[in-house]
Amino acid sequence: MTTDNGGGAGGGCEPELSDSLKTFGAVLKALREEAGLTQEQFAPLVRYSPAYVAKIEQGKRFPPRELLKRSDEVLGAVASRVLEAAARSLTRKAGLASWFRQWAGVEEEAISLYAYESRVVPGLLQPEPYIRAIFDRHLPPLTEAQCERQVTARLARQQLLVERPNTTFSFVVEQALLERRMGGTAVTKVLLDHLITVGRYRNVELQVVPLLLEEHSGFEGQMYLAETAEHRWAGYVEGHGTSMLISDPKAVSQMFQRYGKMRSQALSHQATASLLDQMRGAL
Repeated sequence: MTTDNGGGAGGGCEPELSDSLKTFGAVLKALREEAGLTQEQFAPLVRYSPAYVAKIEQGKRFPPRELLKRSDEVLGAVASRVLEAAARSLTRKAGLASWFRQWAGVEEEAISLYAYESRVVPGLLQPEPYIRAIFDRHLPPLTEAQCERQVTARLARQQLLVERPNTTFSFVVEQALLERRMGGTAVTKVLLDHLITVGRYRNVELQVVPLLLEEHSGFEGQMYLAETAEHRWAGYVEGHGTSMLISDPKAVSQMFQRYGKMRSQALSHQATASLLDQMRGAL
């Protein structure tokens, strides 16, 4: 288990753009152009969207492991070796531990991503005012510049929901988090509006766990699960400045069983949409 500021869910800080990411992006762009390919031509060949390739070339996305393998097929062996050399020097800003770099890669490559939260609304679902409310309460306090970087990074990370339309996203969230009104009534209105909108995405399933529930399998706390393109599952948990990437098949299986049980105990996607509409109307 490793202590870190990064996080997949709530109060943790997100990674900042690093010089090595910019360098990798510049190398990829140069190799692509040397091959006579535009981003629009290159992207489908490596099975990513042009927008996603653009963000990698700009140093705004940590390149997935699969990109290196697929680039070999498109750009050739020599270019692939150059990319691999550039990838070996990749780092994020100091303070982001190795486990999070691994999870970031798993998350961005995931064909299924599941999340259960009992602390705050999952980071991928947080609108900007809610994000600011969280970082305003961060301890130790953040500077204004630090806060702005974290808000920008978290909003950028949320593009996964639209950049990966073939990825299935499932979120199970405790109703208490919505009733809490973190940041006040105005922030909660924006949050509910945002959840209602995101809940309409074809690749997103949102379920709320009702306040009163005698059979509740989420008592062990929040968790995240991701399915890779090879159909392997990984788990992730965090809290109080510590986090853990879980790859042991037995442990991940146990998490998966708990998550499945919680989905059956939570309100359906349709009932959740109705509840969110009711809560929004009551504010």
